[in-house]
Amino acid sequence: MDVAEERRFREFVSARSPALMRLGFLLTGGDQHAAEDLLQTVLARAAARWSRIDDPEPYVRRAMYRQQVSWWRGASRRHETVVADPPERAGRDDTHLADTKLILRRALARLTARQRAVLVLRYFEDLPEAEVAQIMGCSVGTVRSTVHRSIARLRSISPELADLRAPHHPFEEVTP
Repeated sequence: MDVAEERRFREFVSARSPALMRLGFLLTGGDQHAAEDLLQTVLARAAARWSRIDDPEPYVRRAMYRQQVSWWRGASRRHETVVADPPERAGRDDTHLADTKLILRRALARLTARQRAVLVLRYFEDLPEAEVAQIMGCSVGTVRSTVHRSIARLRSISPELADLRAPHHPFEEVTP
C-alpha cells in the first residue's frame, strides 16, 4: 500500500469506525468485544485489498455481515475472555432507555443468527429487500418470510415490546 492509499484507508477508518462498531454490536447480539473483533478482522482484510476497493463503505459492511455469518456457522463457538476490570464506556446518558434496551437485547439474542442478521440489514441498515437478499445469498421471498417470522417471534417472546413498536422501524429509539 503506498502512502496515498494508506492515508485514504486511515481517513476511512477514522471517519466510519463509530458507525461500523454500532453495526458490529448489533450483528454480534450486543457483545462489545465480539463487535470489536469483527470490525478489526474485516478492516485488516480490507487493508490488504485497499487499492482494489472502489467503494469501501458497502464493501466493509458486506464483509462484516459475511464474517459474522461465517463465525455463526463455525463448528466452535467463540468464548468470552474474562478480564479483571470491565471496559470503560463512553457516550451519552440513556438510562431512561435502559429497560427497553435490555428487553430488546434479550429478545434479539433469542432469535437465530439469520433472523437477527435479516432484521439488522432490513431495519437498522434500512436496506431494500433485494439488497438484503443479495447480501444474505437468498431470494427476496426468503427475506420477506424471514422478516415476518422474526418479528412474530420477537412479539411472542417479548410481548412488552408491543407498546414500544415504531410503525416502520423497530430499532428506532423510543422516548417516554
